Amino acid sequence: MVSVVQNVAIDCADAYGLARFWSEVTGRPLHPESRPGDPEAQVLLAEGPVLHFNQVPEPRTAKNRIHLCLRPETSREPEVERLLGLGATLVADRRNPDGSGWAVLADPEGNEFCVLRSAAERAATGS
Repeated sequence: MVSVVQNVAIDCADAYGLARFWSEVTGRPLHPESRPGDPEAQVLLAEGPVLHFNQVPEPRTAKNRIHLCLRPETSREPEVERLLGLGATLVADRRNPDGSGWAVLADPEGNEFCVLRSAAERAATGS
């Protein structure tokens, strides 16, 4: 027996607002029933589980213990700039001079996520 991951749940203060941010990040649509002010909203990813945003009354109090790692279709640097333009903030720069590493960003509610190198960038360096 096994279990299948149905969704990745993210507690937040504004479910619809944060879902809209992640919809822009991933280029994937919101669930058709997601509306402003709803306590729950979802982003329908192309593959795998949905991103489920659940409005909760308590604020975030500590670093997330689980986070999303994004591998852009383009290259990492333009994607980091695009995400910063959408409202993300740079938390930590783990990029190395040789092109390896990643950037740690936070969404508008402070949930951290990583932006990795693209598959093409990895292939070009053999790692």
